[in-house]
Amino acid sequence: MTRTLTLAVCAAALVSSAAFADTPTPMAPPITGGLYKIDSNHTLALFEINHMGFSEFYGVIPKATGTMMLDPANPSADTLDVTLPVGLISTTNTVLDGELKDSTWLDAAQYPDIHFVATKVTKTGAHTAMIMGNLTMHGVTKPIMLDAKFTGAGNNPMSKAFTIGFSATGTIKRSDFGVTKYVPLIGDDVKLMITAAFEKQG
Repeated sequence: MTRTLTLAVCAAALVSSAAFADTPTPMAPPITGGLYKIDSNHTLALFEINHMGFSEFYGVIPKATGTMMLDPANPSADTLDVTLPVGLISTTNTVLDGELKDSTWLDAAQYPDIHFVATKVTKTGAHTAMIMGNLTMHGVTKPIMLDAKFTGAGNNPMSKAFTIGFSATGTIKRSDFGVTKYVPLIGDDVKLMITAAFEKQG
């Protein structure tokens, strides 16, 4: 589950590439190229998984880190690299949090980070895009796809940093990454919901 969450965060980050470089929000300055850094305090990934067919269960992974390089004139040159700390997974249940981090689930000791590298962004609408990338979790790397939506851009009135924001959704199978405990009693499909903010550097 933790990996799924991370994946979502990474995908949201990727969306902020040149696929939306030409669609600033009303009254906001245009999105310019250069180096962007994840605003860790305002980026969050949420995961949803079915619990024994009775209910949906949720968790989050905060504190994503990573960078994105934007080149509006040459989108193929854009890059995105994002990492999430497995050790910070939270479900509001401390017992469950401990189980998810142990060796029978995500094994935070051996695999402390979830890593996502974007490979392709395809614009699907005025404010939407499909994001492809490689997700590495639990020692396994698999391609994943996310549907992303541009939510806004402009100068943060508090930090003064130029910021762009996105949301993204997707679904992965945890068993693809070797996280198979209690499948299918506990759902294999994990739904991802991400919100991410990136700040311009320099």
